[in-house]
Amino acid sequence: MSLPNDPFMLLSFINTMLRDKYASLDALCDDLDESKTDITAKLSAAGFEYDDKLNKFC
Repeated sequence: MSLPNDPFMLLSFINTMLRDKYASLDALCDDLDESKTDITAKLSAAGFEYDDKLNKFC
């Protein structure tokens, strides 16, 4: 699966998947075979950080 390149589209996609299907970012990355480091770096560069208690990027 190809994730969106635009950080705001990526944010929307990841947060929707975390809300609707996955209990954690690790579970999402494992299932989609994506790099947690890459996702967090892209979203971090746009000013968003993952909150594991809320299970979303804020």
